[in-house]
Amino acid sequence: MIEVKEIQKGFGDKTIIGGVSSVMETGKCNLIIGASGSGKTVLMKCIVGLFEPDAGSIIYDGQDFTAMPSVQRKSMRQQIGMLFQGSALFDSLTVAKNVMFPLDMFSRMTRGEKEKRVDEVLERVRLDGAHKKYPAEISGGMKKRVGIARAIVLNPKYLFCDEPNSGLDPQTSLVIDRLIREITLEYNITTVVNTHDMNSVMEIGDRILYMHQGFKEWEGTNQEIIHNRNERLNAFIFASEFLRDAKDMRMLEMRGKISDQRDMDELLR
Repeated sequence: MIEVKEIQKGFGDKTIIGGVSSVMETGKCNLIIGASGSGKTVLMKCIVGLFEPDAGSIIYDGQDFTAMPSVQRKSMRQQIGMLFQGSALFDSLTVAKNVMFPLDMFSRMTRGEKEKRVDEVLERVRLDGAHKKYPAEISGGMKKRVGIARAIVLNPKYLFCDEPNSGLDPQTSLVIDRLIREITLEYNITTVVNTHDMNSVMEIGDRILYMHQGFKEWEGTNQEIIHNRNERLNAFIFASEFLRDAKDMRMLEMRGKISDQRDMDELLR
């Protein structure tokens, strides 16, 4: 579990994050959503320690990450996996060597142990035949899966995904979403996903934090978000005609069930 307590962050005279608090639960996909410029990326970077917050604290399973000395932070970061928006693969390294990179940096495994672990995670993301390929030789979806494999190769307790579906087609996006969810449940990871993809919200959003201009505007589940009464959130999520139609269909379905129940009550009288 990760607790975010009254985090504030600004650059110069501009406030980017204005006192945000939230809880990211273990074994769940915790999504941070919002329009461009809402502060969601800055918040994620504060949580992982890429930015120092101006105020507030980040608590990882009872440990105050913001108050840790640098040596202890380095140890904590080894428990964090990160999937970057552009995958951030090394073009000059093969898929296998990209995945092995964190093991070379942080583990004391033997060469054989590293190769075995690389085999395991590549098989887990369904890329067991791609070891010798280079990033230029694989698709965007495969690059994302390599990025996920690299992010989980050290068996992290915490997984952060920055816009995991950026640049992907809807079908591939669905594959990535489901893979992230499977890994979260399988390894009981605290997963935090930064996204503006509403399909991801409905597919894997166990907990959702909606950001607006640097502040927490709403928080809840993907079941609750459809029926929320927050005007800003609704303007954001139902900007998609598909989701507006989905909401209307859901409401009609619910009304139909209510009507059917009333008819049944009449018959039983």
